[in-house]
Amino acid sequence: AQAADIETHLHDVETLNRLAFEERFDITKLSFHAWLLVQDKYQLLNIGSALGRGCGPLVICGKDAYPLVQQHLSHLRKCDRIAVPGEYTTAHLLLRLWNPEIRNRIFMPFDQIMDAIESGEADTGVIIHEGRFVFEERGFQCLEDLGEWWEGETGLPIPLGCIAVKKSLGAERIGEIEQRLRRSIQTALDDPGSTSEYVKAHAQELDDDVIQQHIETYVNDFTLDLGAEGRAAIEKLKQMAENAGII
Repeated sequence: AQAADIETHLHDVETLNRLAFEERFDITKLSFHAWLLVQDKYQLLNIGSALGRGCGPLVICGKDAYPLVQQHLSHLRKCDRIAVPGEYTTAHLLLRLWNPEIRNRIFMPFDQIMDAIESGEADTGVIIHEGRFVFEERGFQCLEDLGEWWEGETGLPIPLGCIAVKKSLGAERIGEIEQRLRRSIQTALDDPGSTSEYVKAHAQELDDDVIQQHIETYVNDFTLDLGAEGRAAIEKLKQMAENAGII
């Protein structure tokens, strides 16, 4: 594969999840939740995944509401309107595993969740990506760290997102794609300045420190190689989702 052979499409993660159900792209980023539903068509690559510790989705609410919600978590689980960044995100899967009683979910793009709580459209929300680095300064309080919950339950890193390729491309082509992605990621790690302009052009938060925190949190050893621990974490997520009747 040469750069000229690659056509890039940029979408939020839930849009990519749904496009994967349609088999729209040969190579796609998607949530592990979604990949578990399309694994018969898409092969998970060993490169490019977002797994880790201390990087899971957070359930948040306004600081003024925190004491009441904290005292009545059962009310949150059954009644409060909770904004979720997409039906097929790993964040939603973790929310359902954490407590299956939660019913009143409002699905929306991840970058609209804090605004929805501020406007009163939602009472609480699940934030992902850069949101975890800015929610406190925007006046929100963390009710539950779903990543910490997952790690406490399993002892494993949390699998969030991955890159997958259509199996129909064949083993040789998939191998070429994986090698190319590995070189790309390694180049970006070795020379961050070479990608900074592109990253800033597509970042939801433009603050340099937030962007760097995001990269350091989600791009790690698992990104270059899932390894035995990474694969064990993915298998555990699959088992728990199956046992809960979610997939």
